Amino acid sequence: MTTIDIPGYRSGTWTLDPAHSEVTFSVRHMMISKVRGTFGMKSATLVAPENPLEAQVQASVDVTSIDTKDEGRDGHLRSADFFDTETFPTMEFVSTGARVQDGDFFVDGDLTIRGVTKPVSFEFEFGGFGQDPYGNYKAGASASTTINREEFGLTWNAALETGGVLVGKDVTITLDLQGSLQQD
Repeated sequence: MTTIDIPGYRSGTWTLDPAHSEVTFSVRHMMISKVRGTFGMKSATLVAPENPLEAQVQASVDVTSIDTKDEGRDGHLRSADFFDTETFPTMEFVSTGARVQDGDFFVDGDLTIRGVTKPVSFEFEFGGFGQDPYGNYKAGASASTTINREEFGLTWNAALETGGVLVGKDVTITLDLQGSLQQD
């Protein structure tokens, strides 16, 4: 069985620290620039056995918390044209496996947006491990993936007079995470 050595890694159940974690995204706007935004993390749990490649992750993101620094745009993104947050208030991720490929660490899983579930792969970068002043053992990591938003039912768009469309198809999702190892 394949395994990976991550210095400082400890097995157990890890929970997300929402105050030190963030989900961001970026998408092309008018095909000339990028719009960036954030979502609030609702919850995330990592059950980590001795072998990190056998870890299991479940995470939930509060889609109603979307913030692109433009209230009008945020309202439109919450509407049925995009996320339909009244019907689908969360985005969910459930891992299906982890792997090392060409020296990089990936977590594969099923991402559900707007009731549509598709497989995705997040490339992870471990930030490290350490103990906080209160005796809690912490871990930090960043991860990213790019999805085609139209595959998740986010198909609204507008044609531009100069050619192209208002909103790009590819969305980059970036996670900056910190979690705590649960005390027994």
